[in-house]
Amino acid sequence: MTDRDPAGAGSPEPNEAPFFQRLYDRPFLLLALGLAVMLVLFTAWGLWEVLTLPEATLP
Repeated sequence: MTDRDPAGAGSPEPNEAPFFQRLYDRPFLLLALGLAVMLVLFTAWGLWEVLTLPEATLP
């Protein structure tokens, strides 16, 4: 008879959490990512609006 590991030899470590669970466990990192995304999107949107404005006709 042979001794076999019931969990299997190729199973991952039980102590290691998935990436998104580790990300969700850091609320200040999520806050910083949210602010950075909004900053980049609104800045890009504002630059796009300024660059695509039609030339004003002055009297």
